Order: sequence, then structure tokens, then C-alpha cells
Amino acid sequence: MIDSTHWLLTLACDDRPGIVHAVTGAIAQAYGNITELQQFSSPESSRFFMRVQVQSGFDRSVFEHAFVPIAASLGADWVLDYVGRPRRTLILASKAGHCLNDLLFRARSGYLQIEIPLILSNHPDLRDLANFYGVPFEDHVVLPHTKAAFEARVMEAVEQHDIELVVLARYMQILSPELCERLAGRAINIHHSFLPGFKGANPYRQAHSRGVKLIGATAHFVTADLDEGPIIEQNVRRVDHTVDVPELMAIGQEQESRTLTDAVKLFAEHRIMADGQRTVIFH
Repeated sequence: MIDSTHWLLTLACDDRPGIVHAVTGAIAQAYGNITELQQFSSPESSRFFMRVQVQSGFDRSVFEHAFVPIAASLGADWVLDYVGRPRRTLILASKAGHCLNDLLFRARSGYLQIEIPLILSNHPDLRDLANFYGVPFEDHVVLPHTKAAFEARVMEAVEQHDIELVVLARYMQILSPELCERLAGRAINIHHSFLPGFKGANPYRQAHSRGVKLIGATAHFVTADLDEGPIIEQNVRRVDHTVDVPELMAIGQEQESRTLTDAVKLFAEHRIMADGQRTVIFH
């Protein structure tokens, strides 16, 4: 639910003394009451990160008049938004429906503060699922000679629907470096995480044959380096020798769905801030 009387400010800049005093002072001038404040100074990057929620009589115009010159002097990147405003989200999918189903269900239930105007897929398999939730669905054949056309459709949809986040909900195609660059910082992917790692076909069968004891999932920002973008969220569950391949797959899909949904929720609530190859997460 959008609360137009409750505001959210995120800020990142080079670390220096007096930042919190300056920010909270500008909020006080705008008659704002701080209901939540989180901050972090990164010793690795010497960057400062801050997330503040403000309520009760906050005057945006007064705040911006006071804060804009402060932000300029800090060289800060900052965003001011309503608490609870749904982030417009494009979902890419293939054949596996577990992650897509979880996102659609939790968006409908209000748990996820996202609005999904479109699902794009390289297979028709999940059309019925999208129809059940009333979300427009397009499937396009993605082959080497059609990949560029599909990615052009992705960017067209991003612009057409003012998309803020692109979610790869088990979309089983590698995005081109050009598309990764254009979606930098606003595209999230999910993949399974095994210790040790397994590549290629049938990773769960490989994991079973090696007797893995941990099954998990990792959600991360998409970059041109496959599955190596800044990590947002991870979950893990222990298994033992009694768990067969179908059970491993079911457990893995559960972890993937949970982890991707958690990452999308963090993004929607402005709780993720990039710190180079790492992320700062304000829970």
C-alpha cells in the first residue's frame, strides 16, 4: 500500500564527517519525523550509505530546497520516493514456473511491492500461469539469429512500461553484454548454489551422485560475467544421503523461489545499494 505521507530517502556518497547531521538537519527543516534510519560506512571503498524513512508533516519542497545543495556538496547519489510505491517490474521466463509463480502470487497478495505489466518468455509453456494471474504474456523463439530481436523487444518493453526492475525468473538464456550494460543495477537473476559447484546438464543428478550436503540458491545483479554479479541474497538447506534426485530438485526449486522473491522485495523497498562488486543490504 502506498503511503504518500511516508517518504523514503536513500543516499550514497564518499564517506566524510557530518553526513548524518546534514541529512537529518534538512529533514528537520522540512518538519519530518524519522521513523527508520540505517547507515553504513564501507572501509573497503570509503563510501557512505544511508536509508531513511520519514513521516509526519514532511514537506518535500522544503526538504529539497535545503537538501539539494547539501547533496551537491557531498557528490551524493540520492533517491526520494514514497514508501510502498510498487516498482514496475518486467519478468523474463522460460519453462520452469516455480519462481514465476511465487513472484506472481506474492505480488497479488501484497507481499511484494511490485507491479508486473508484462512477462516475456522464450517458450509458451507458462502462458496459462500468466493468464491465471491476469498478466500479459508474450513468447518469442530465441535462437542465435533471433536473439538480438528478442533483446530489442526487452528494451522496448522497458521503455514502454517505465520498467524499474527486470527479473530473470529461471530465464534460461544468456543475455548479451550490451543488454547487461543497459540493465546494469536493475536486473536480478537466480541460480542454484551447490558446494561443490556443478555445471552443465542435470546439476541435481550430479549433486546426488557426489553426495552433496548443502543445497541453496543465489540471487544477484546481472552482469556480463555469467553468474558473477553482485550478490543480493542467498539461502541454503542441509540434505543427506536419504534424499533422492526428485527431492533434491524440489528442495532446490523451493530455495530458488524463496531467494529470488527475497531479493526482489529488497529491491522494491530500496534496501539494496551497490558498493562496487558488493552490495549493502539494509534489512
